Formats: sequence, structure tokens, C-alpha cells
Amino acid sequence: MRWILSAALVFGATVSGQDGQFTDTFGEDDRDLGPTGTNPYFVLEPGYVLELAGRDEDEEAVNTITVLDETKKIAGVETRVVEERETVGGKIKEITRDYFAISRRTNNIYYFGEDVDIYKDGKVVSHKGAWLAGEKGARYGLMMPGTPLLGARHYQEVAPGVAMDRAEIVSVSEKFECPAGRFDNVLKVLETTPLEKGREYKLYARGVGLLQDGSLKLVRYGKPKK
Repeated sequence: MRWILSAALVFGATVSGQDGQFTDTFGEDDRDLGPTGTNPYFVLEPGYVLELAGRDEDEEAVNTITVLDETKKIAGVETRVVEERETVGGKIKEITRDYFAISRRTNNIYYFGEDVDIYKDGKVVSHKGAWLAGEKGARYGLMMPGTPLLGARHYQEVAPGVAMDRAEIVSVSEKFECPAGRFDNVLKVLETTPLEKGREYKLYARGVGLLQDGSLKLVRYGKPKK
């Protein structure tokens, strides 16, 4: 996949020309990064909720994503805490606390790591996949560009040996219908990792955020009414 110059300007990134590699450095000044804001496809405002539901091994699965009114300083940057609470068959399967920051200059959303609690029979049995930028060689990745460009490739996580998810923008004009509504001009992202085989597509709507993650589809979104 050939990178064009405008991709480097939008990301503030260092790219490798025409070799199709994934960008893993982004040229941001940490002073431009903060915990609150809204990217066209990623809302980082406290109280915002996305709920996705579907089936996981023939059981009902629900993933509730909540932007918390909490921050955490990681690698010198104040990040926003976003909780993902996943249940299968009504039982908690995993709770993740993700850490994000938004650039005031580019509107990019950066991913600074995650704390992971994996459950079995109501007890935490693993923290697999946990990482934090600034520890053990890990660096922040680009979760969502401020202006997604067709064909652009970037790392979402840069934690060698632990988490190396990467994304490719494969469409900016999808149509999608789910319990939460009908959406046009949907962003389609192909996610892969060099640590495992397989691939996954995710869909995002402008002004809303994540619409589909694997078998789960968005059923509700927004801030609770006071």
C-alpha cells in the first residue's frame, strides 16, 4: 500500500514511503495532548456510553463502553479512562480500563495502554494483554486519526510481545444498519496483529463512534439523561 504525503501531515507521523509498512511514530508534542475532546469517530467526553450486543458461543454477549470522569497520568500525559465491561450469558467475562488522549493540533486519538481483568466464575484469573506506554519499551499508538485517509496504516498499540494491534482504513463510505439506527459514510477499519493470525473488521460512525466489533453491534449510545 502506497502512502501519500498528506497522510504524514494529518498524522504528524513518520512514514516509510511506498513500502506499505504501518506507522508507529506520530510526531506529536506531548504538550498538545489532553484527556478530553471529540474526534469525528471517537468521543472522549465523560459520561458518554456505547453499548454493543450480540452472540458469543451461542450466549448473549454485551460490551458496555463508558468514558469515565477519571484521568490517569501515563508517560507524562494526562489520559482519559474508558471502561469496557464485557459480559457473556449475564456473567462478567472481562473488564478493561483503557487510557486515551486527544491531540488539540491534529484531533488524533492516541492509545496509552490498558489495565485488564479477565474473569472466570466470578474471579479474576488473568491480566493478559495489559500494557502501559513508558513501561517495558511500550509506546502509545494511534487509535483513531482526526482525518482518516483511505489506505492509511498505523499501529494502535506498540507494546512489543504483548499488544501490537494495527489498523488499515479500508473504506470511508460504508452503509450500516444496527439496532441503534442506520448510518451512512461509515468508516471501516481492518485490524490485525503480528502476534497472532486472523483479522477483524470494525465499523465507526461519525459523531457516534464504534458501530460493530466482531459479532457485536451497537444497540445504544450517548450520555444518560439527567
